[in-house]
Amino acid sequence: MAVFHELRESLEDALGAFGRYALFAGRVAAETPRALLRFGLVVEQVHNAGALSLVIIMLSGLFVGMVLGLQGYDLLERFGSEESLGTATALGLFRELGPVITALLFAGRAGTALASELGLMRATDQISAIEMMAVDPLRRVVMPRFLGGVISMPLLAAIFSMVGLYGAQLVGVQLMGVDQGQFWSQMRGAVELDDVMEGVLKSFVFGVACSLVAVFEGYHAVPTAEGVGRATTRTVVTSSVSVLLLDYMLTAVML
Repeated sequence: MAVFHELRESLEDALGAFGRYALFAGRVAAETPRALLRFGLVVEQVHNAGALSLVIIMLSGLFVGMVLGLQGYDLLERFGSEESLGTATALGLFRELGPVITALLFAGRAGTALASELGLMRATDQISAIEMMAVDPLRRVVMPRFLGGVISMPLLAAIFSMVGLYGAQLVGVQLMGVDQGQFWSQMRGAVELDDVMEGVLKSFVFGVACSLVAVFEGYHAVPTAEGVGRATTRTVVTSSVSVLLLDYMLTAVML
């Protein structure tokens, strides 16, 4: 009986958390058109969430592309299709690895930064002070950070994929001896606009999910040092699981 009681409580907690996320997402959606008018604040947050994440995104993209070049060449060599390395790498990066790995890195770097920043504002009563000045903190503080994350994610995923292609070309052509002309020509002939748009759509959805989780956890963090730490941890865990779940759902729909 104790096990069933714990399961029921866990289910109730999960449903309650889902309801809170849904209500918060509704408020965010309602404020989005008005928040876009504060263009300067949004651009500042695009810099904080996107530009400051470029180093880790580009380094990770380069190494992932190099690994794809090595593994892809080893696999394709068994079937005598080494010249298809560019196609295999491009499809893997554009449709799957680019959006997913970028989202996971974004959750670990930018998502935790957003959650901890908002959590510290809650803990130091800055949000309460904004409310006392008759300013909506959701509109003034949360929305620019949310939109900055949503806009940054597709751009970061595109950069990740481009750098990954360069890494695969570096290994496949320069190290393994694949013909450079065949590498690029077969890739251009096989990769279609739908493949690129699938990655763009995934990265946009992942951006919404990761940014929403980060601002929700930070905005509702318990105003203590421990509460901010827990909010940051929940941001990484929830964002990562959400990205993988959404990736499966989107892939199943678009296949």
